[in-house]
Amino acid sequence: MNKYSKREDAMGTIGTLTSVEAYPTPDTLSSLPRERRAALLYWLAQTARRSIVEMIGTARLGHIGGDFSITDAMTTLFFGVLRLDPANPDWPERDRFILSKGHCAASLYSVLAMRGFFPQDWLSTFMQPLSVLNGHPNRKIPGVEANTGPLGHGLPVGVGSAIASRLSGKNWRTFVALGDGELQEGSNWEAAMAAGHRGLDNLVAVIDRNRLQQGARTEETNRLDPLAEKWAAFGWEAIEIDGHDHAALYEVFTRPGRGKPIAVIANTIKGKGVSFIEDRVEWHHKVPSPEQVRLALEELAR
Repeated sequence: MNKYSKREDAMGTIGTLTSVEAYPTPDTLSSLPRERRAALLYWLAQTARRSIVEMIGTARLGHIGGDFSITDAMTTLFFGVLRLDPANPDWPERDRFILSKGHCAASLYSVLAMRGFFPQDWLSTFMQPLSVLNGHPNRKIPGVEANTGPLGHGLPVGVGSAIASRLSGKNWRTFVALGDGELQEGSNWEAAMAAGHRGLDNLVAVIDRNRLQQGARTEETNRLDPLAEKWAAFGWEAIEIDGHDHAALYEVFTRPGRGKPIAVIANTIKGKGVSFIEDRVEWHHKVPSPEQVRLALEELAR
């Protein structure tokens, strides 16, 4: 633990880190007590959120509400679970992560930079002319597994990845992050049916259940509940958790397969972490003013 530049021993809260090498890896986190690991994951998520605020505030474009709701799951996966080699992004044995809700690319980019896939200073170019960091992920970016943006594409790709792992005799796992509004796309359910039929227990769907989408609440647009029962009907193991509980996220993501794909229904708050953004439909793609950026950074530093 002496690789960290500053820390508080009581809960494992980490202060400012000065280099990518200082961030923890899954091997580091697996050795920590449950509460200390959760506290460190919380700190990493808050760090990622601060980067997201700065990226979107500078670009004057983005989807900050959905970025914030998926950040806890994202940091838990990249720092605590996924087998990856940032120095060799195409390592054949790596686990795969697909951000199907591709409009929330800022959250993925912030975590990839923290994990060391590309320099942190790339983040300042988000959605700028000639930048590789577009508004939706693309395979030109180290660490990105699939081009996404049009909703309903990530899970079908994830099913193919899980099948490829099995056919090749490898043991990589595939995680796909989906928005709950995205589940209104029928292609998700075709993919879910195929995965359930094949018993792809190396596949995990992470549903960001923040109950908001562009312009409305999901239940006003197209009711999704009972959501767990829907996934179970397609042959999945459906697990509902608090999507901001890092201990719960870590435990469900590290559990072994049991003959079925897993659907993690992560109940979240859109805009989590900043009071004036939380659970407000207008923040699906609203951009913070310079003053709101300042206030958000203050809240996220607490």
